[in-house]
Amino acid sequence: MDKNKFVADLKSRIGSTKATRWVRFGIVALLFLGWVAWMGNWWLALLLVLLFDIYITGYIPFTWWKNSRSKTVRTVMSWVDAIVYAIVVVYFVFAFVGQNYQIPSSSLEKSLLVGDYLWVNKMAYGPRVPMTPVHFPLVQNTMPGWLGGTKSYLDSPQIKYHRLKGFDTVKTGDIVVFNFPAGDTVASNMPNPDYHTLVRLYGHDVVNSGDPAFGEIIYRPVDRRENYVKRTVGLPGQTIEIRSDSIYIDGSLQPMPAEAQHNYYFQTKRPLTDSDFDNLGIAVDDRHRISTSPSDYPALASLGFDTNADGTIPPIYFGPLTAGMREQMLSQPNVFSHLMKQPAPTDDTLFPAGIADDWTRAQYGPIWIPRRGATIPLTRENWDIYNRCIRNYEGHNDAYIDPDGTVYIDGKPADSYTFGMDYYFMMGDNRDNSLDSRYWGFVPEDHIVGKPIMILLSLDKDKGLFSGGIRWNRILRSANPK
Repeated sequence: MDKNKFVADLKSRIGSTKATRWVRFGIVALLFLGWVAWMGNWWLALLLVLLFDIYITGYIPFTWWKNSRSKTVRTVMSWVDAIVYAIVVVYFVFAFVGQNYQIPSSSLEKSLLVGDYLWVNKMAYGPRVPMTPVHFPLVQNTMPGWLGGTKSYLDSPQIKYHRLKGFDTVKTGDIVVFNFPAGDTVASNMPNPDYHTLVRLYGHDVVNSGDPAFGEIIYRPVDRRENYVKRTVGLPGQTIEIRSDSIYIDGSLQPMPAEAQHNYYFQTKRPLTDSDFDNLGIAVDDRHRISTSPSDYPALASLGFDTNADGTIPPIYFGPLTAGMREQMLSQPNVFSHLMKQPAPTDDTLFPAGIADDWTRAQYGPIWIPRRGATIPLTRENWDIYNRCIRNYEGHNDAYIDPDGTVYIDGKPADSYTFGMDYYFMMGDNRDNSLDSRYWGFVPEDHIVGKPIMILLSLDKDKGLFSGGIRWNRILRSANPK
């Protein structure tokens, strides 16, 4: 086709386009250009030519199937067209607007419950440009069903981390969804605990021996790591310390979330019924009765627990309680006779290894949280605390410390390091039953996914669907209670 014929054909196609197609193109073009401006990359605007062809000129035969003589082809391709369109829309919504997530564990109870389905706003802190762009949009990292075990993404291409402008920044007290930092490497048959914890527990050679108990060792890109949800308790540049379960930031005591829980032993004058537990708000998984024997009685009595006239011990239970639940127990002296906080174990594998050997989850720190642009001296102690940030999160994979205490980064000795990202300290409200930053460390800014804003649905796994299984009182409630 020569130039004159092409121009004539182009004018004909443009002139014959219905007004409704122009309106649709105009709306899509405005949305697309707004997205390009948000992305800050005007080279993407070249794709407007493709949109113009799809809606107006039609040179690329995307809808060839509509002219097929075969009804089967037209029917099948209409479904394919609708499915592809839906997948593209879902991809963009999930990547740049928000996404639904389910609460899988009790680490944030009673603020968020197991079975809560959340809408997470990715625009709150600014969405990340997908770092692993080729992935199935409805699956995090592993395909379900008969494809179980198959990766739901391609390792390449990988795009450098970039976050678009959001409406807010992460603040103390915010509940945040993020990719699990220590989940960069997992043993396929034993994903929990993470690979790094497994190495601490069993040794590098054992975990990497090919033992089928561990399975294949898999590396996952940042945005394909498991999603976690915790509360922000420490911001970049702050120093956090925990004293007797209370959090101090830069030496100032922080308020305890209203629904925060700690583990307690509580004794009753009679066995508790399911109704008693329901009235207290204690979940089925948290209803633990302590088994006792005569040999235990003297020790329990010395701790203040009651004994019967015959020397036996009335029922003792164990579980996480909020301040309100404890007050409710203390208001019923005819039922509850003794309440005691569970001591923190002294053999936890806390972060950072070596530095935290004498810490517990209740007596933790102080520890400084890295801030972008801040420089630290590379002493042996600082290396023990921050080497994971330097090596695993900021890309200096070959960094190491030699026996003399000299740190090498990118093959050169270094006596200081300047952080390239902000980091956060995250904890669960179920303080004694949460694997959080106290165990695996800081959350880098490029791992932040978004802010839960609403509970879409809440299902109680311990009840039938029509007998209290739907928690109607939680639907459409805030997913970020303070």
